[in-house]
Amino acid sequence: RWETLVRPSKGTIILLHGRSETIEKYFETITDFRSRGFGVLAYDMRGQGASSRMTGDGKKGHVDSFAHHAADLEQLMEEVALPDCKPPYFAVGHSSGSLGGLLAAPRLGNRLQRMVLLAPLLGLTKIPVSQTLLRRVTGILNFIGFGRAYIGGSRTRVPNKTFIGNKLTSDTARFERNRSILERYPDIAIHGPTIGWVHAACLAMQRVMATGYVNRITIPTLFIAAGNDEVVDNRLIEHLGDSMRSGAFITVPGAKHEILQERDVFREQMLAAFDAFIPGTEPGSKAASDKSAA
Repeated sequence: RWETLVRPSKGTIILLHGRSETIEKYFETITDFRSRGFGVLAYDMRGQGASSRMTGDGKKGHVDSFAHHAADLEQLMEEVALPDCKPPYFAVGHSSGSLGGLLAAPRLGNRLQRMVLLAPLLGLTKIPVSQTLLRRVTGILNFIGFGRAYIGGSRTRVPNKTFIGNKLTSDTARFERNRSILERYPDIAIHGPTIGWVHAACLAMQRVMATGYVNRITIPTLFIAAGNDEVVDNRLIEHLGDSMRSGAFITVPGAKHEILQERDVFREQMLAAFDAFIPGTEPGSKAASDKSAA
């Protein structure tokens, strides 16, 4: 937990990072939020970072179900945010963290004020098979006992080992900073995902994209897509943003998947959108009354 650097406090940002990420990777972003008047609450998701692993192999990226991620967020709200952090509460998620946030959102409508979801994992892009086939095949392999095995050649895949060819950021300095963190603290790093993790992600994406699911989400949500994303499907992000009654969608043109780890020219666009959307307008305030009258 971090306190705001300026007063008065605008509330607390709950940070939901993506697969294979850690709190340490977001120290710069945490400072950005604190300098804007927000406290920050961050945690390593189960199965990665400094959190407990779900298998005996500490390098495996595994979770049995994304429902666990949603339950962990609810528990964090109940046991840490509500008693120890200043309201109101906002969520900022990235990729698979955004997906977990969307799964928890129907039950957090009276606790989270707003959400900003960056490059949410709603569909994979540039995969050799359709996502439907991927879900079915991984489901079969998971059912017959291979769920905790690495998928494909990911056993020895060291994430983000070299800048050239990476799909995450075009910023060399931030890339090297993040790589050096994992080199210095190798125990918080994980390698590729398991078959079970991929299947769990596919099921979660299918649920969130199902007809009518967004009608259960009442939290105003801003979806921000990375224009040059080679990991997730931006068409699905736009569709969900347009479908949600309280949703909005924008794109940061040219940015790669990890917008918060990108060059300043892209990162600043994301932060400007954040500033315009959060903390938002409180019901009954003068700004809300003026908007209503207009």
